[in-house]
Amino acid sequence: MKTDIQISQEAKLMHIRDIAGKYGITEDDLEMYGKYKAKVTEEFLSTLSGRPDGKLILVTAINPTPAGEGKTTTSIGLADALSRLGKKTLLALREPSLGPCFGIKGGAAGGGYAQVVPMEDLNLHFTGDFHAVTAANNLLAALLDNHIHQGNELGIDTRQIVWKRCLDINDRALRNLVVGLGAKADGFVREDHFVITVASEIMAILCLADDMQDLKNRLGRIIVAYNYEGKPVTAEDLHAVGSMAALLKDAMKPNLIQTLEHTGALIHGGPFANIAHGCNSVRATKTALKLSDIVVTEAGFGADLGAEKFLDIKCRKAGLKPDAVVLVATVRALKYNGGVPKTELGTENLEALAKGIVNLKKHIENIQKYGVPVVVTLNSFTSDTKAEYEFVRGFCEERGCEFALSEVWAKGGEGGEALAGKVLDTLEKKESHYHPLYPDEMSLADKIETISKEIYGADGVSYTAAAKKALERMEDMGFGGLPVCMAKTQYSLSDDQKKLGRPTGFTINVRDAYVSAGAGFVVALTGAIMTMPGLPKKPAAEGIDVDENGKITGLF
Repeated sequence: MKTDIQISQEAKLMHIRDIAGKYGITEDDLEMYGKYKAKVTEEFLSTLSGRPDGKLILVTAINPTPAGEGKTTTSIGLADALSRLGKKTLLALREPSLGPCFGIKGGAAGGGYAQVVPMEDLNLHFTGDFHAVTAANNLLAALLDNHIHQGNELGIDTRQIVWKRCLDINDRALRNLVVGLGAKADGFVREDHFVITVASEIMAILCLADDMQDLKNRLGRIIVAYNYEGKPVTAEDLHAVGSMAALLKDAMKPNLIQTLEHTGALIHGGPFANIAHGCNSVRATKTALKLSDIVVTEAGFGADLGAEKFLDIKCRKAGLKPDAVVLVATVRALKYNGGVPKTELGTENLEALAKGIVNLKKHIENIQKYGVPVVVTLNSFTSDTKAEYEFVRGFCEERGCEFALSEVWAKGGEGGEALAGKVLDTLEKKESHYHPLYPDEMSLADKIETISKEIYGADGVSYTAAAKKALERMEDMGFGGLPVCMAKTQYSLSDDQKKLGRPTGFTINVRDAYVSAGAGFVVALTGAIMTMPGLPKKPAAEGIDVDENGKITGLF
């Protein structure tokens, strides 16, 4: 059996100008990064405003498990299938983070015969967007420390610095550290922290900004610290906006690549969904809607994280209205949620399937709360049985959901035609009445409680003293009208990753909260969630190599 990277490296790619031509983008509208990837120019983007929008399909999933769900693979296979059925289709996806690529999760180019290519480029440095975000973030940190060193004219309280440095590699040793050690000329000694680049506020800003002016406005609102009077100090106060925007100038432009079957894919931005808002850029999504009949996009991790944030943050802020949601599950993952160990998932077990399917049920109910039609798809594995498929089909149809089996990993677009047919039927016969879960005017604590009870199924919410104080302060500062971005484990509906299935009788524990004023949301940290992940005992990085001809191996 061929690996994902072997399939990718053996593929025959079209020149990116020919992919662009399918969507009315000329070669002059592209900034080339070799033959197979390009950025779309600002000049071209500025011509799109008067065009009608296509239909928007969100792909999400049940809570992830070690068995894998294949959400990105399904998104890509669905787009290829829709193209095969004669629909002009574009993908709008996130760029992969280096952290998971070298950690345990692997890349984010899809899998099998449903991939975006060139896979190695995408999973590694791609067009440098993440490096630009990292540089802009750390430039702001450097300017902050330099301001303090040079006399601290703004009266920054060094005990209330909230801006963190970032790096797009999992590195637990950088979570908490001390900077400024050494001589007086080496800076002011203080505690500092790192987050992974994809959890940074600048990544969120890049993905939510409409244009350069909006980007600069958002950068200027970033709160980096508080002064001795308790008032916020912003990036604008530090005169950092222009230089940060200069670093992000090219990163603002969406990237165009292709699938194995030559469907176009706009890949842009990559915030984590368990920490940040987990969606690709607004610019890429809006651009795709102007260029195609149907846009297939994706939100990270399970529907309790990525989809909730897509529907409550991205759509609210960008004025997007999804027409349907595809909810991905696997028989193996459902059995895992039903208590079957990973080593026994290949054996038919209808009892465990019935027990674990409550996780899928909860996610169906959650999406329906937003007024958007749901199509459930089972990502097929060779160990699945017909009885297991029929059990899930019946379960979904009893709840008013369309259902289809997806075989895109093995068959590419052909294996997604049944799913594409169900999506097209849903678009034709079921109207979307999208609305967010909560109103803007609801208090921050009530928003957190609404998400915790309605989406997670919690009995309530508990707060540390620090979290209570932070929320009160943000309300007093005028941020109470912002949406809430919940930082929570992806492995459970609760904030305890060991609680599988559909847990009940639990409380969501909020340990702290802070405002991302530039991004335009308030972050609530729950449970033991970390904003800088660590590497596992055996990192994927140990298996990655490159030969004397420059051919990369070991990526997955």
